[in-house]
Amino acid sequence: MTGSEDSPSFRLAYVPGVTPTKWVRIWNERLPETPLTLIAVSAGEAFAVLRGGGADAGFVRLPVDRTDLSAIPLYTETTVVVVPKDHVVAAVDEVSGEDLADDIVLHPLDDTLDWEHRPGQPAKERPATTADAIELVAAGVGLLVVPQSLARLHHRKDLTYRPVSDAPESRVALSWPEERTTDQVEDFIGIVRGRTVNSSRGRQAAPEQPKRKRTDSGGAARKPAAGRAAGKSKSPRSGTGGPKGGAKGGAKGGAKGGKRGKPRRRS
Repeated sequence: MTGSEDSPSFRLAYVPGVTPTKWVRIWNERLPETPLTLIAVSAGEAFAVLRGGGADAGFVRLPVDRTDLSAIPLYTETTVVVVPKDHVVAAVDEVSGEDLADDIVLHPLDDTLDWEHRPGQPAKERPATTADAIELVAAGVGLLVVPQSLARLHHRKDLTYRPVSDAPESRVALSWPEERTTDQVEDFIGIVRGRTVNSSRGRQAAPEQPKRKRTDSGGAARKPAAGRAAGKSKSPRSGTGGPKGGAKGGAKGGAKGGKRGKPRRRS
């Protein structure tokens, strides 16, 4: 699609745990005439927002249904287990799913990890959100396995987290409706991919500056210098520095020099 179908502002959705600050800053630097609006969405509603036109693009967690949505994977997160600070897990650097076998591990409804076999013992009820599950961990009800960015987002002084070596990882991607790949979306893709403002694939490439022409001031400055140098080279030979009185002045100078000498004494 062309830029004529773009919205007056670029609307960017993002799920919890994703920090779009860096990309937003670059957008504002390169396209200050097009405001960027951030839209916070839950992981469960992100795709509906994109399909419904509520956002032009969004940072989501994979997997993405590629039937009508495009996606560019960006990075993979470490998976961690959130525990109370006095839990035995807090004493080690890393755990496996088997180490959690005897603990209750909470499974919130907005969990995005693709589990084949969930670790630990299931709770009687599933918390509605990750934020609710964090509160239950703090209350000593169970543990929670989440992407590391979510553990940081819901940080509490009485909780800590440790990596889980064999847990599935969460991948973050930039996604947008394939049929609405506007010029603004292309611009944001370029920013996320790290293209420079002068990239040949970037729509907002800066115009090439014309080469500065060389002025004649340098040459003009050198000519008088050459002339002066030539004049100076003649002065030692001519005596007076002028071609007219060179030999004559030299002869007179020689004669006068003889008269000025002291007379010899007669013996």
